[in-house]
Order: sequence, then C-alpha cells, then structure tokens
Amino acid sequence: MKKLKATWVALVLNLCIGLRVLAGPPTPPPDEGMWLPLLISQNIEEMRALGFKLTAEDIYSVNKSSLKDAIPQFAGGCTSELISPDGLILTNHHCGYDAIAARSTTDHNYLRDGFWAMTRAEEIPNPDLEVKFLVRMEDVTSRLLAQVAAGATEDERERLVQEAITALEEAAIEGTHYTAEVKDFFNGSEYYLFVYEVFTDVRLVGTPPESVGKFGGDTDNWMWPRHTGDFSMFRIYAGPDNKPAAYSTSNVPYKPRHFLKINVGGVKKGDPAMVMGWPGNTDRYLTGHEMEVQAEKINPLYIKLFGKKLEVIKTYMDADPAVKIQYASEYARTANAWKYFIGQTEGLAKLDVIEEKKQQEKAFNAWVAQSNKSEYEGVIRTINDNVDASVEGLQVFLHMNVSLFAPKLVLTTFQKGFGLYSVMDPGTGKNKRKVDAAEVRATADALATQLDEIYGHYHMPVDRETMATMFALYAKDIAADKHPEIFKLVQKKFKGDYAAYAAFVYANSVFATKEKLAAFLKAPKWSVLQNDPAIQLAQGLVSAVRAEYGAYQQHQHANDVPYRQYVAGLREMQPDKKFYPNANSTMRVTYGTVQDYSPADAVHYDYYTTARGILQKEDPKDEEFVVPDKLVQLLKNKDYGRWVAEDGQLHVCVLTNNDITGGNSGSPLLDGHGHLIGLAFDGNWEAMTGDLVYDTALKRTINVDIRYVLFLIDKLAGASHLIDEMELVKD
Repeated sequence: MKKLKATWVALVLNLCIGLRVLAGPPTPPPDEGMWLPLLISQNIEEMRALGFKLTAEDIYSVNKSSLKDAIPQFAGGCTSELISPDGLILTNHHCGYDAIAARSTTDHNYLRDGFWAMTRAEEIPNPDLEVKFLVRMEDVTSRLLAQVAAGATEDERERLVQEAITALEEAAIEGTHYTAEVKDFFNGSEYYLFVYEVFTDVRLVGTPPESVGKFGGDTDNWMWPRHTGDFSMFRIYAGPDNKPAAYSTSNVPYKPRHFLKINVGGVKKGDPAMVMGWPGNTDRYLTGHEMEVQAEKINPLYIKLFGKKLEVIKTYMDADPAVKIQYASEYARTANAWKYFIGQTEGLAKLDVIEEKKQQEKAFNAWVAQSNKSEYEGVIRTINDNVDASVEGLQVFLHMNVSLFAPKLVLTTFQKGFGLYSVMDPGTGKNKRKVDAAEVRATADALATQLDEIYGHYHMPVDRETMATMFALYAKDIAADKHPEIFKLVQKKFKGDYAAYAAFVYANSVFATKEKLAAFLKAPKWSVLQNDPAIQLAQGLVSAVRAEYGAYQQHQHANDVPYRQYVAGLREMQPDKKFYPNANSTMRVTYGTVQDYSPADAVHYDYYTTARGILQKEDPKDEEFVVPDKLVQLLKNKDYGRWVAEDGQLHVCVLTNNDITGGNSGSPLLDGHGHLIGLAFDGNWEAMTGDLVYDTALKRTINVDIRYVLFLIDKLAGASHLIDEMELVKD
C-alpha cells in the first residue's frame, strides 16, 4: 500500500468524482470502521469482546501518556511508531523510500545495499522530512455552526464557517509552538479541531536493502502470500528542551511521552489486533451510480495514463543505474497507483457492491417516503444528476493534470520559475513598474540554493520523452476545444509533432538542466526569461487548468447541500447505528482480529507466511525476487536466533481484518495490550474495492511480523544495539 504523495498523484486522487461520506452497511461488523480516538469509548465494549484489555484512556488521553503519543504521522502521508525512549521510530520501507533514495548515490546506494548507523553520529539527517504528533482533538461543531444564521446561502455558510475556523485555529495555538487545523466530517455536518506538534529533525537510522524491503516488487504489490520486510528506521531529534528544533548537531534524541513495548511472543488466528494510524482518504460511501462512473469512466483513464508514464520511465531506468536511483521513488508511486486502479476496477466488476449500494438507496428512498421526510426527497437523484453533468469535465481535468504536468520541467517552472518571473516583470502600459534589482537578486539567490533539491530526481532525456509522450496522448484523447493555447503553436510550428516540440523546449529553456539554470541565476535577464519556452508553456497550462478547474468546482459545489442532506437523513434513519467518518488524514483507530481468508472456490490462504516462501520465490535473474546472499544463507541454515516461532519457523508476514487504507502504511499492528506485533504495509488484491466498501469476507491487512523485523536488524544487519534500546515482552 505505497503512499501516493507526489503533487500530481495527490491532486488527481483528491478529485475523484466528489468522493463523499454517505451510507455504510446497516450494521458495521466489529472489524469495520476508522474510528476517531477521541470517541473510542463508544467502541470499548466491542473491543473487549474481541479480547482487548485496553481502556479508552489507554488509547487516547490528554492528561496522561497514551498510545496516540507513540504514533506520529510520517512524511505527510504515512504512519510511524516510537519504539524506544530515545526517539527511535519504525515505519515502512516504502514510506522511507524518498528519504533513502535522496541520500543514495551510485557510490553509496542505500536503496540497493541498505544502511545501518552503528553509532548515533552516523545517523543521516533528512532536511525535507518531518513527523507530526497529535496533541489533542476537540469537537467544535456547535461553536462553528453557531456562526451560521438560519437561511444563510451556501456561499455565506462557507464564508462564515471558514472565518470561524481561522479564529479557532489561531486561538488554539496562541502562545505555543504547536500547529492546528479544523477538518470537516460527514460532509460538513461535524467539525473537529486538531492540535499538532511537528518535528523536523528526523534522521535515517537503518534500512534493509530494497531486495528485502521491496521484495516481490510490483508483482507482489497488493498480493498475498507476501514475504516482504517492509520497514525502515529513523530517529526523532529535539532541542535541549525536548521541543521541535531545526537540525543541529547539538540536538538530542527526543524523549517521548509514550513508546511501544514489543511483543515477541507471536500471534495466532483470532487474536485481537488493532491498527492506529493516519489513513488518507476513503470513498467508502459513494452512491451506486458514482461507483459505476468510477469503474467505467475514471479508473480506465488513470490506468492508461499511469501505464504510459511507467513505460517511459522504465526504459531509461533499465538502461542507466544512476537514473534508476533518481526515478526509483517516482516509479514506485506511479506503479502503485496504476495497479491500485486496475485492482479496484476488477473488484467492482466481480463483487456486488454497486448493486448492494443501490439497494441501500432504495431503502433510504422508501424511508423518506414512508416517514414524510420531504427535506430528503430526491437527494440521491440530485447527486447522481450532478455527477453525470460533471464527469466529462472531470475526465478532461484529470487528463490535463496527469498528462500535461507529468514532466518535471513543467512543475519546476510552475513552482519555482514564476516567483522569479513575477519580480522581474517590468509590466506594460498602465501596469509598468520599476523592477527592484535587490529583490531580483535575492529571489535568484534563494532559487540557486534549491537547485540540488529541484534536480536531484531529474534526468532530462526522461523528462523530455515524458513531455512528448504525454502531450501527444492528451492531444489525441481530448477534443481540440479543450487544448491549451500552446498546442496551437505545436500544430503551426511543429506540424503536430510533440517530440519535436519537446526537443525545442528542452534545448532552449534555462530550466531544462541544473547547469543552465545555475548559469542564468548568476546574471538573470528579463528578455531571456520572458521568451523562455518553459515559462510560456507553464503559463499556458496554468490558464487551461484554471478554466477547467473552475467548471469542475462549479459542478462539485452543486452537490454540497444534497450530500449534507443525505448524510443527515441516513443518520436520522438509523439512530442506533454508530457511524464512522470517512478517512481524511486524521488519526484513526481500527480493531479486529488475526484472520485467514478464502478468496475463491477451493482456495484458502493461511494467516501467516514463513521464511520458506522467500527461498521458494527467490530468483537471481528477476530483480523483484533477488535475495541477498547473506539472507539466503541465514534462511537455509535456519539461523533464526531468538526470533524463531514456536513451530520452529521464522514468520514473515501476518494477516488481520483491520480496516485500513493509504496513509496507514507503517502503522503499528498492536495486540490486546497495545504492544507492537507488526507493521501494516498493504491491502490484498481481492479487496481492492476496500476504499469504497468494506467486505467482511475478503478485506485483509497485510503486516510484516515484528519478529521478522527484529531478525533482520539482528542477524542480517548486525545492529543489535538498536534492539537493546527497545523493551521486549512475550505475552
């Protein structure tokens, strides 16, 4: 379950057909639901029935240390957990992948070879990495909605609520070093305030080679049985006062309010299992028609576009080891998204979720008619009509964002170049102005300090071919009246040859290479910048995106009121049901049990895998299934050390029926006492519709067994000093 955090991925995934919180199953099974930790007391009796020994205050408390204090969000899109009193954290290998790749070179290839700091002094800083702790959360619904007068229009409501949110956020952190945000739930029916503490000095401590951390590659991604050691280790550093501080050699390891004990006693089927983390986005409660649109109109577009981009990148990665390092993270994210949409589309076709959703909607409409609830009459029809009205524009908008912003050159020019352009622009006519030379110099100097960051994962031939391929695809798929103005230049000057146009842009833009931009920034000239083809391209694309986005937003806002009405009606219709809100990158709790499953007739999957499967899958000729020589020998000799299970095997991965999604990657898998037994890292192929609907029989979470993690640290890496920091128990 790789994180999808690149700018274009985050954008398109957040725009999927107005993915809203609507109606869940009539009675969620105990293992379904992503519950807010503040409200977990409503679930404690169900948890106890499954075998949990925890209290609500053990999970979430503002007065004493609790589990929430040991589980920070990692890098904005994953989860991690503290496992020592000295700030040591675990997360997935794929969550640390960006940082590991950024620190890798052809001489020190930590992706290929792994890395282990044998002393604290060897731990590697990551200037672009942060972790975020939840300090507290609070229901502020009544305080916000009290600002909205009865009869207010939707625009007035939105303005008043936003003003109240700003005031609440500012008041919540006044006089502190915290940050705060208010997020809406149930389509604006409820609002919660979240206060956070953010640490930015996070250092790489250890990572296995990707042949371990990514074992199985794209082939095994989303699949079970799994044999992947998907973990990496970092350490949080703080100032002498234990508060967040910018990187400094004088910083010290963070002393957490709470860290997790590690249970090395193993698990068996039926044992209680809890996942706490930061799930990103679920679309669990779409209407049936929206699911049809997703399967028939949206997902096929994603699959085609992501697949085409992967083809381009892989050609160059296979030919050049340096390019393979540069693009490893982007390729992994893109491949993950591509396979995700393939699986979701197949699941929607095979399972009955669309028809089940439509039956639920019939029940809702019948209740509306029977109960004389005229305020809810026709809301489903209105939602679906608005979706139909917006889908064509959405396809154009998504194609535009994935295809036209696929080249890194476009994003660099858009994100960095426009700042310099604006301070150098002398204007014309009434808008003519005097350019401030000092401001230009300062802006150029600031941009010069970012060159390594900008071009660290950039290879011009890859980017140039990406532009040629993706632009040509957009021109072929999308009607000419939706083409950016710059495409007219391609037709006129280059006779529709997008490869020739791309060659022209990269040959003549100062943004095309690090060296060109560095030279330009030493003595920037307005005439050069004004006529730069990348600047002109970015300007044209921004104008095109704004036009399409405006139309898309207009359609989406048309559903604000009917969606809110629908949610209110569903909750009124089922007053005894505990509704859980859609995931939105806020901390959640999900509880269930260790479970096997049967994905098809006469097929049964056990709930755990062992090291035997690693040797069975090993293939030195296939880079996805290469196993390091040292690990091969350890496994063949059954040299498992103290991490061996009671059955004499080394257990590698374990299945649970926890309800997770992207963002939960790296989340701790906890036993009934709140002790660490594994790390969540993926979902299973048969339940790829899991973001849309929870399937009790098929939905599973794939976790790496903590004993395999400790085995790799101890026996493969020889870093037992890290284990000495931890507190091990055997429940």
